[in-house]
Amino acid sequence: MISISKLLCDTENYGDNLRYAPGSHGQRNGAVSGHGPVVVWNCTRTCNLKCIHCYSASDHEKYDQMSTDEGKRFIDDLADFKVPVILFSGGEPLVRPDCLELIAYARERGLRTTLSTNGTLITAEKAQVLKDLNVGYVGISLDGLGEVNDRFRGQEGAFDKALQGIRNCLAVDQKVGLRFTINRHNYKYLNDIFDLVEQENIPRVCFYHLVYSGRGSAMIDEDISKEESRQGMELIMERTLDFHQRGVTKEILTVDNHADAIYVYLKLKEREPERAEYVRELLLRNGGNRSGIAIGQVDWLGNVHPDQFTGGHCLGNVRERNFGEIWSDTSHPIMAGMKDRKPLLKGRCAACAHLAMCNGNFRTRAEAVYGDFWAEDPACYLTDEEIGGS
Repeated sequence: MISISKLLCDTENYGDNLRYAPGSHGQRNGAVSGHGPVVVWNCTRTCNLKCIHCYSASDHEKYDQMSTDEGKRFIDDLADFKVPVILFSGGEPLVRPDCLELIAYARERGLRTTLSTNGTLITAEKAQVLKDLNVGYVGISLDGLGEVNDRFRGQEGAFDKALQGIRNCLAVDQKVGLRFTINRHNYKYLNDIFDLVEQENIPRVCFYHLVYSGRGSAMIDEDISKEESRQGMELIMERTLDFHQRGVTKEILTVDNHADAIYVYLKLKEREPERAEYVRELLLRNGGNRSGIAIGQVDWLGNVHPDQFTGGHCLGNVRERNFGEIWSDTSHPIMAGMKDRKPLLKGRCAACAHLAMCNGNFRTRAEAVYGDFWAEDPACYLTDEEIGGS
């Protein structure tokens, strides 16, 4: 995640402690020395919706998944490995009857818990339970307003239910935010999302770039153009600064394209050179994409992956070995490469002067487009001139 509000306005939020802590760059296992990575647990593949860009290709079907006991043993492994955060995701995690029990157990073991959900199942009562369980953050996905969102989500009325889920969280002071995956069909609604965030008093919004994985792998041609990416970043920066200047407190982030961070740095270098150097230091601390370093994923079957998009590369299974052992094992060439990828990168990524701040962006997109895990990320929208400068 790239905190646009932090880079532009120097705001302070919980995740910034993980992203930009001094000395965090170069850690081989986690964001903080001596700790494991943030872990995304896709605890189920089943979902009450069927989103066209879903990286886990989830739907209404029932799939095999780790049992409650297996889930608790897995959580024990994470606690022993000093994992700072577990993100419960899916599918739709709240369709698991034991999801709240597993969240409670993770809290008992000292893990900070967060939830990634479509929001449609968060009633007023469930929002209060999440608050009582001390869930650190609930991220609710919307991909447009009204019918636009419903087309992406595959269900009429999904927008209204998700928005009510957000309102239910806000009503009990449960920290909640909006997640928006940018693509060609909803790109023009970015301004509307900012308006919605202000109107509904939503404190946080994450703008995700499309990653070509799962059903999203069929949407390569539905991604926005490089010029649209640049225009989108200009709008996000403009609206972030506008919020800050008006005293409207919002955390604004972009996700899954580290070209965004370099773009912010380069624009600041033109406008505010002194601040640009501060931002450059923050980005060097962060180190760019940290899949396989500071973030990892475990799927519903217990398979471990470098992140939630690299489902084609299994590092091991937590039903057979504990997570810490799998995560520390570099015998798998993908895992070894992810932890030290710079010598393996090709094309524009290998030649980029900002590689230390980006770390090669997303490998899944490179593999999807070029069939080569270490090829350049096709979604990088920086110009040849920009990647050649410092």
